[in-house]
Amino acid sequence: MDAEAVPKYVAEFVGTYMLVFTVGCNVLSGSPVWAGTSIGCVLMVMIYALGGVSGANFNPAVSLALGISRALGNRKGDAAKGLDWVTMGIYIAVQLIAGVLAALSYGALFYNVFNLQPASGFGWWEAGLAEFLYTFMLCFVVLNVATANKNEDNQFYGLAIGFVIIAGAYGAGAISGGCFNPAVALGIDLSSAGLGFKWGFIYWIFEFLGAAVAAGLFRVCRPENFGVEGETPLVAKLVSEFLGTFFLVLTVGLNVLANSPAPVWSIAASLMCMIYALGNCSGGHFNPAVTFAIFLRGGDLIKPVEVAAYMGTQIFAGIVAAFTYASMHHGKSFALEPGKGFNFGHAAAAEIIATFTLCFVVLSVATIKSPLDQYFGLAIGSCVTTGGYAIGAVSGGSLNPAVSFGISSSHILNGGHFYNCLIYTVFELIGGALAAGLFRVVRPGEYSAKDAAQV
Repeated sequence: MDAEAVPKYVAEFVGTYMLVFTVGCNVLSGSPVWAGTSIGCVLMVMIYALGGVSGANFNPAVSLALGISRALGNRKGDAAKGLDWVTMGIYIAVQLIAGVLAALSYGALFYNVFNLQPASGFGWWEAGLAEFLYTFMLCFVVLNVATANKNEDNQFYGLAIGFVIIAGAYGAGAISGGCFNPAVALGIDLSSAGLGFKWGFIYWIFEFLGAAVAAGLFRVCRPENFGVEGETPLVAKLVSEFLGTFFLVLTVGLNVLANSPAPVWSIAASLMCMIYALGNCSGGHFNPAVTFAIFLRGGDLIKPVEVAAYMGTQIFAGIVAAFTYASMHHGKSFALEPGKGFNFGHAAAAEIIATFTLCFVVLSVATIKSPLDQYFGLAIGSCVTTGGYAIGAVSGGSLNPAVSFGISSSHILNGGHFYNCLIYTVFELIGGALAAGLFRVVRPGEYSAKDAAQV
């Protein structure tokens, strides 16, 4: 063994051990509200602590994604850009050992263990799909924030990666338990072998598949990382917009259907993570109202043909995501409508104001001459936290025509009204238009003399 590589292997052991240990302690101590946040935060802090040593994978699926990415042509030769097969293999072995030892540790601490299996009422394919989707999201975010050429030297990587766990834990976790990591799955399964033993390896199949697909789509979205010069092609931008919108709407639906204890927090995390991952690919709109606002803002930031393509892709992604979460919950869905005691007038005010806030913040932090380079994702994602909690009881807190179309489309399966999404979309586009108008007033310095003459 290369002595210079020992610190990397120790770093992978420590980070994975702390992650799995925190998972087990949260489950056994019964902390439903903050468990997902605790697990996401331990991943975040260990990534910041050890990322400069080993690349901070702490997950065999992430290591596989990095190995495949390098094999596809991302041959920078260091842990931050990809892994050679030998290093990948050693990392995976170390991570699995750490996961098992961590599980034995929390078992000894609590003198108790818990079994790994799908939640009551769900089978192998629902749990497998949950594991596939959010392992994909985790690996895809890692590849984008830690290896994309356009994201070099950023300091948001740990926040973006850690909060993927928050995005997935509260909704998808109610179906599969929310491992998204073969080391977590093996540790839980082996430590509870007396209660049953098989699901860890079934989960592995879906988690490793998610990693492989993430590496493939990373290549699609980041052609510049693979020797392709020039501007990002429209196809890459549209794939980016599809993926970001899909995971946002999927996270919305899974949280609502699972009666999550922290739905808005989880949804906001999903938006933030994907904005950090893809913001400098497509712009990270993931919302037709945002795209509309950016177009109305002016300054030739987006061409009319791209506006139409973006908005169509986002709405399509929202519909696909909605049917995905409905199928995972055996056809269940929910309505897009004003909350109990409120009418469409109240919903209009709520959606217009909250969507205005979201769009105005996007314009103010991401489209100015000196945009935020580290906190843009946190600022935009936090608009969902504020809006979701503030007006969710009034209108449901959609703030996004793609979310609205998705909810109404899937609810048709249960006799719901489709036209509600059209009404909500009008409210949300009005919010976007107001944001663009006010931006022009408060940011005149962002426009040239020619642009100002057209305002």
